[in-house]
This record gives sequence, structure tokens and C-alpha cells, in this order.
Amino acid sequence: MGRLKGVLVVLFGFLAMSAITAQTDESPVVWSQEVNQISDTEFELVLTAEIMNGWHVYSQHTPPGGPLPTEFTYVGAGESYELLGDTEESETETAFSDIFEVDETFFKNEARFTQKIRITDKDLQQVRLDLFYQVCKEVCIPVEETFYFSLYGQDIVVEEATIDDRSRAMGQSLNIDLKNQQLLNQSDGESLGGTGGLWVIFGLGFLGGLLALLTPCVFPMIPLTVSFFTKHSQKKSKGVINALLYGFFIVLIYFLLSLPFHLFDSVDSQILNTIATNVWLNVFFFLIFVFFAFSFFGYYELTLPSSWANRMDAASAKVGGGLGIFFMALTLAIVSFSCTGPILGGLLGSTALAEGDVATNLSAGMLGFGVALALPFALFALFPAWLNSLPKSGGWMNTVKVVLGFLELGLALKFLSNADLVGNWGLLKREIFLAIWVALSLGMTLYLLGVGGTKGQKKSAPRIVFGLVSAAFTLYLLLGLFKVMPLKLLSGFPPPQFYSIVDQESDCPLGLDCYKDFEEGLAYAKKVNKPILLDFTGWACVNCRKMEENVWSDPAIYEILNEEVVLISLYVDDRKELEESEKFAYQFDSGRVKEIGTVGQKWGTFQTVNFGAASQPYYVLMSPSLEILGPSIQNTNIPDYVDWLQRGIANFEDAPVVLED
Repeated sequence: MGRLKGVLVVLFGFLAMSAITAQTDESPVVWSQEVNQISDTEFELVLTAEIMNGWHVYSQHTPPGGPLPTEFTYVGAGESYELLGDTEESETETAFSDIFEVDETFFKNEARFTQKIRITDKDLQQVRLDLFYQVCKEVCIPVEETFYFSLYGQDIVVEEATIDDRSRAMGQSLNIDLKNQQLLNQSDGESLGGTGGLWVIFGLGFLGGLLALLTPCVFPMIPLTVSFFTKHSQKKSKGVINALLYGFFIVLIYFLLSLPFHLFDSVDSQILNTIATNVWLNVFFFLIFVFFAFSFFGYYELTLPSSWANRMDAASAKVGGGLGIFFMALTLAIVSFSCTGPILGGLLGSTALAEGDVATNLSAGMLGFGVALALPFALFALFPAWLNSLPKSGGWMNTVKVVLGFLELGLALKFLSNADLVGNWGLLKREIFLAIWVALSLGMTLYLLGVGGTKGQKKSAPRIVFGLVSAAFTLYLLLGLFKVMPLKLLSGFPPPQFYSIVDQESDCPLGLDCYKDFEEGLAYAKKVNKPILLDFTGWACVNCRKMEENVWSDPAIYEILNEEVVLISLYVDDRKELEESEKFAYQFDSGRVKEIGTVGQKWGTFQTVNFGAASQPYYVLMSPSLEILGPSIQNTNIPDYVDWLQRGIANFEDAPVVLED
């Protein structure tokens, strides 16, 4: 989770910067600025970067899961002046990164940024801009700088951010003196990121489209539409072409529905990713999915205004040709919304829970959904004889809707669980979560097998087969609920095993001993002279749960974690308020001040300022004397993780240092 999944490029940046300036007497990036007055109240702020040959600076819009994007913070915006639109940037380049497995967006040689503002305070003389960016070559150097724009040519008055002595001391304690920090950036291939996540999302969308085909809103339309094209065209080939065009427009329409989310991302790259950790957004999605589920159960029907469909239908008849076929496809999308809407909502939920750029994930999912929905129209147009093999419409389609209702409720519970975990409410413990899933799965099983159903209800062979599959899944959940076997197939979805009603001896993964405060864990590591496994994690981090339940649970790894290292797990999304005596303001080197008021803010800042990373899971092995023992590692497999642990521990044993008796 988190904004920068897969960030492996970390700091020995200040050392690198020192070496560069010593050799060249210049920084890799030289900035210049200007102010253009547009009117009495409107100005254009321009910031231009001259980038040294071979170096590059990342765009504001490089995708999450990749390197750190450039960020602009306009101090005082909304008070004495307002921003007119977003910060615009000059032309960028794009290239695929093997390290991050995303398409990076960056500048070479020169970057130019412009921002228009309108002043609302006539006494305003200057505007302050806090800039954060990464400049990269063989290494990446994160840089924070502050710029002042004089609106009327007066001398700049530098504003010094002030924090009290208490905050300054607490901020200094948050910075640790790491040794061998450059090892964090060395990779032998073990620090792996995603594994074809977009194809997985595309597959989920395709599966959702196939399910939508089986609903009463869509299925009856297939033979009617194909017959219309093949029988109402003067030539058979023309009818086939029209049907294929119809299918293409279906794909296009659903893909276009995802584009607004990219616009949201351009405003704030994290506006969608916050779904994974924001308590109230998770509660909102829980309620929405429950609402969707009951529409599938038949309590009410979700429909778009009928006037929309009527207008699209009239437009298709009036325009004709390719444009008319487009309006026919749009009519299908509108009239089928009562069945497709909840499925699309589930697709949005799945992409929100997935790692990476949510907008891109959603586009992949919507593309898969559209392809599945359009496929039968194209295939049956090419092979019209296949229409005879289609089953007749009937009650089985209502069965599909009810099953989808059960699935929607199961997904809804995941959002409520996220809110419960991040908010530290303690309401939806693992046993309660699994018990509700057991009830939902059992209810679906009984429905499919016709137990307690309407008298004389037909039980077709497919329905019985799916009923037995549902029964097997119910049994699987029961075995997991009573801890007869681990639920590895569901890793990351139920709450973690230690979030339990029964097993309250340890609040650490797998019942391991762990510390949730760095200083406490460090003191213990010094006492017992063991290496530290620093685990940056999150309550709503799906990949963290997968690592714990699928990788850490391996006997060889579990033994190492239990006996040979001191585990320190720091939750960067923990919304628990710090005690008043523990709250403070952290001042970055640039002068920017960040208020630290929650546990997550403290450990998130700790991870960023010391390790130059903000993604989870993120693992570091270090000695009690703060010596880095090897590269950082993230989401990976059992053999690589075992090898990583063993090499780090061997490095520690080669030169152990006993710091305390």
C-alpha cells in the first residue's frame, strides 16, 4: 500500500551530491524563476530547471508504485491568494523502469513549471513555494528547496519556519545515524515489486463482464442485437462488420468511463489510493456495496433515468451509420446499468484494494469488462449458427443476480474491516469477520442447493455444481475459523491472525514477539546483541498480510524471525493519536514543517527521512549499532526472503558488536 509501492531507490544522496559538487562545482539541477504579471490581481509564477547531462528529474505525474514525483506546496494558498488551475509542466519523456515495473515520466536537460495565481490580499508582496523532487542518475537524490517569488520586484523577505525547542529535540531523535546506508540501494534481484498486476485486474474485469452477460439485463439482448445486424443489412458481410463495430464501441464506452479517474489522479496522485487507508471512505464504500447487494437481491432496482436511454435510442435511429451504432452501444450500457452497475462498483473496489496506480488499474479492469461484454456480439455475428446453442432466458439469470449479491456483501465487509483496523476500533476481529463470511457462504450454498427455497424450484446441474463449490468454500472458511488449517488462499483479505478475540497474548504477526516502537526494540536488540528486522507495514496493507501469512509462516523463516532477530513492526497508517507529550512538529532540511500527531505519521516520517522510502511492506536488516546489513527488500517469495535473511545475519555475525551487558 501507500503511495510509492516498489520504491527501492533510497538515500546515500547527500554523499552523492557532495561527490558531484566536489568534481563539477555545480548541482545536477540549477533552478531559475520569474514572475509574469497578467493583470492587477493575476500573476504567473515560472520555475525552470536546467538539468545536468545524464541526469533526470521526475514529473509530478509519474505513477504511484514508481519513483518519487515532483511536489509543489504553495504556502498561503487559499488565504492571501488562490491557485488558478494546476501547476503546468513542459514536455516530458516516458520510459519503462525494470526496477519499479512502471512507466516513469521524467524530464531531461530542462523542465519548466508554471502556476497562475490570483491575489486576494492587496498587501501580499511575495509567494513562497516549497518544492520536493528527485534527481537521478546511478543514484537518486531527493531534494527539498524553498523559492520566493516577488510579485512587484521588491526584495525578498525570507520567512524562517519556527518550531519550539521541544519539537526540535524530538525531531532530531527521529533521525538516526545509519551506517553503510548505501547498501539499501544495492539489489541482486531479490527486491521484487509487482507481478503482472495489470493483467490480474484485466482478468477480474473480464470475469465481471462474463458475469454481467448472464444477468437478465444483458443476456436477452445478445440474440436480439445480433439478429438485428445480420438480418437488417443488405449484405451479410455488412451485418458482420456492424456487429463487430457495435462490440468495439461497447469496449470503448466502458474504457472511457475510467478516464475521469485519471483526471483526479492528475490533480492529486493519491486521491484514489487514500481509499485503502481512509477510515470514513472505507465506511462509505461498505455502505455503497451493501446497497448494491440488496439491489441484486431484488429489494429495489438501480436504473439511470429512462430519458437517457430514450435519447440515445432516438439518436441511433436518426444518425445511422457508425455513429448510430455507437449510440446503440451507449443505449445498451444505460439500460443494463441495474445489473452492470453493482459489478462495476465491485471492480472499483477491487482496484482500490490492489497495489499500484488505482486509475490505471481501473482502466485495465474496465477494458477487460468491456471486452467480455462485447465478445458474444462479435462471435455470434461471425458464427450466427451458434445462437441456437444459447440457453433460453429464464429464472437461472435471477440466480446469477442473487449469487452476485452474496459476493458484493463479502467484498463490502473487507472495506468495513479496513476502517476497523486503521481506526483501531476493535469491532471486527478476525473470528467475527470469518464468521460473517461463513454465514454469507452458507447462505449462498443453501440458496443454490434450494434448501428452504420455493416449492418446486428447479435445481439444474450447473446450480448444484456451484452449490457444492460454495459448500466446499464454506467448509474451508470453517477450518480456518477454528484454526484447523491456515487460509492461505485468502491472505490479505481477513484481518491479520493476531487481530483476534481468542489469541490476545501477542498483537504481532503469527504470534511472534515484536516491538511497535523503534526505540524500545533498539534497546532490546542492544541488550541481547541480535540484528534488527525493521518491518514497515500497515493495517490496510494487503501485501503485508500476504507476506506474513504466506512467507513468514514458512518454518525456516518463522524460526529465524522467532529466534535470530529482533522484530520491530512500525505501522505507517495507524491513526491512533499520540499522547499530547509525544506530539511535535518535524522540520525538514528545506525548512518545511510537518505536524506529527498520530502513530502512523510518526513512523511514516521516520521511514521517509531515514530510508527514503514510503512503501509497504518494506524490510531492512540492521545491527543494534545501526549498521545496514544488506539491501532492503519488499514483496517477494520464500526462497529469496530466506536467502536475504541468512545473508544479513551472516554479515552481522562476521563482525558482531556487543553494545550492552
